[in-house]
Amino acid sequence: MSVTLRALQTVVPPTILVQEQVRDVFAAQPGLSRLGQRLVTASFNLSGIDRRHTVIDELTLDSDKADPQFFDAATQRLLMPGTRVRNELYIVEATKLFVEAGRRALAACPDIDAADVTHVVTVSCTGFYAPGPDYMLVRELGLSPATQRYHLGFMGCYASMPALRTAKQFVEADPNAVVLVVSAELCSLHLRTSDDPDTIVASSLFSDGAAAGIVSSRSPAPGEVALDLDRFETVITPVGEGDMAWKIGDEGFEMVLSTYVPHIIDEHIEAALAPLFAGDASLVAALTPPAAELKRELVGAVAGGSGAVPAESPTGTPSGVGAATLSSAIAHWAIHPGGRSILDKTEAKLGLTEAQLVPSRETLRQYGNMSSATVLFVLKAILDAPATADGERVCAMAFGPGLTVESGLMTVTAG
Repeated sequence: MSVTLRALQTVVPPTILVQEQVRDVFAAQPGLSRLGQRLVTASFNLSGIDRRHTVIDELTLDSDKADPQFFDAATQRLLMPGTRVRNELYIVEATKLFVEAGRRALAACPDIDAADVTHVVTVSCTGFYAPGPDYMLVRELGLSPATQRYHLGFMGCYASMPALRTAKQFVEADPNAVVLVVSAELCSLHLRTSDDPDTIVASSLFSDGAAAGIVSSRSPAPGEVALDLDRFETVITPVGEGDMAWKIGDEGFEMVLSTYVPHIIDEHIEAALAPLFAGDASLVAALTPPAAELKRELVGAVAGGSGAVPAESPTGTPSGVGAATLSSAIAHWAIHPGGRSILDKTEAKLGLTEAQLVPSRETLRQYGNMSSATVLFVLKAILDAPATADGERVCAMAFGPGLTVESGLMTVTAG
């Protein structure tokens, strides 16, 4: 039985942040050191982002709000509201995005309506409330009051991957299950001015958006392009626990996003992907020299049922994943664009082509980093591309606190 992700839909709030304008505002904040000013300029200029979206409508240079809480357009000062103020706005605006994304996903599935939904899985790490977004989806979309609801909270940028894996498991347990998966993140609520390099990097990247899809055993409708969810894996890298973190402070949530993260990904991405590939016999069979040694290891892992590849080869050097071979065996790569340097490292380390990174780079350029929702935007871009063909393989990856690497193999399926 195939389990399929259908009707991927995305939503962003209407207020647009132009990266160059935001850079100049952040660089001009009082109290910022000269080094901080240089770091702001460099981080924003090298971000690979042209624009982002925010639910904070006063974050514009022409805002005339009488009592601003986040940005005073008259003085161009960034304000520092407390966590409660930020979370109260999250409750209002996140609910709108959750509901709209869910509504669009249902509308895009002609053979599935609200009454068919058996499970709801919601994802967010940028705010809290109860009853939460899972409840609001049931109420606002007219789902059955018996709908089973699950919320994955505060996991970070990788959380949409375990959400899809959870939805797949529900359908495998009950082939009649229909799971609505919705991620919504309001990262801009927690942006702030600071001399701290990690805070500056976060301020140059994060934004708001939502995405939703429907997971079931039902085949795509005629003309529809969807994704069969083949398998997922989770790996925690041996280092990086303190390099990507997300904590609650008195003035919003505090992001730690170390400039060392791209180096960690560069060092460990191959080992993180090895269990995913080892568990897929068709992919193992597709590997050819120069990945012959890896192929033998993967075949052995599959035959032995271990689902993993030795961390080191017999010579003591890390086992690769046959990058050049995999880039041809897997047509599409949905890499979470945590930042431009992360994409650069991933492309180089895995031997991917520039074209294979276009969906990730374009998502970053147009929308910024929307935490957990971002990888769903990338997957939608892949499905919407005219060249995407039935039967092509897709590898999706997202990174988050820990440092955690969540990955998944999917297959394009057309109705």
